[in-house]
Amino acid sequence: MKNEIYGHFQPDERPFVDRAYEWVENAARYHELKLTDFLDPRQGYILQSLVNRQPDVKVKWGGGHEEAERRRALIAPDYRDLEDEDMSLKVLNITPAEQKLPELEHGDYMGSLLGLGIKRSKIGDIHVLEDGCHAVVTSDIADYLALHMSSVGRAPVSVEILPVSELRRAEVKLDTMELTVSSLRLDGIAADVCRLSRAKILVPIKAGRVRVNWKVEEDPSCHLNEGDVVSVQGFGRFKVLEVGGLTKKARYRIRVGKFI
Repeated sequence: MKNEIYGHFQPDERPFVDRAYEWVENAARYHELKLTDFLDPRQGYILQSLVNRQPDVKVKWGGGHEEAERRRALIAPDYRDLEDEDMSLKVLNITPAEQKLPELEHGDYMGSLLGLGIKRSKIGDIHVLEDGCHAVVTSDIADYLALHMSSVGRAPVSVEILPVSELRRAEVKLDTMELTVSSLRLDGIAADVCRLSRAKILVPIKAGRVRVNWKVEEDPSCHLNEGDVVSVQGFGRFKVLEVGGLTKKARYRIRVGKFI
């Protein structure tokens, strides 16, 4: 059974597949409830795929709002009513004490949270706002973070814990660019977006530091499609917004958006 499931996923995903399989089986056989930490969209896809194969199990998702990228899952026997189950989420309202310091970005807030010894899986989406940041976290670490987080970068901050109902979401901002490329290969498009040579973009790809739709992709010739989200460690993320027609020189016109 499990070997058959492995065939649908990459070898490096097997440890998570094993964990997710166990969660689903325990819910079906032993009527256990399991509240996970935050899962990325790829992990969420794997878990939902396994739940879909098991008619006696269902799952509830929660990440602070309907379109949350990172979400917790509550896995349960299908007879359980999960509507009122608490997903144990809190919001950290992080406010810089001084407004004249350099503008803080997503990576600054993330770095400060992780710098306190917190696992990435305990942190959901981070919403950078004009006056600070709202970070969704698991309830069990909220007090610790509020107590110990005193700065982001060089900026002193204050931290307040809010219920998830008071979450303020940041609009997704994309820096769009028009490109013409010889093919829709991952290496060619990523090289142009990251302003690297073809040779240099191969380094992170071959090292497993590039993800396409949250799945590690080590094949430089991987074909990208409209809507694909690509992350290159150290260079951020971009989305293929539109694949247009060919130019007279038989090059593809594409439009991509780099996440700001």
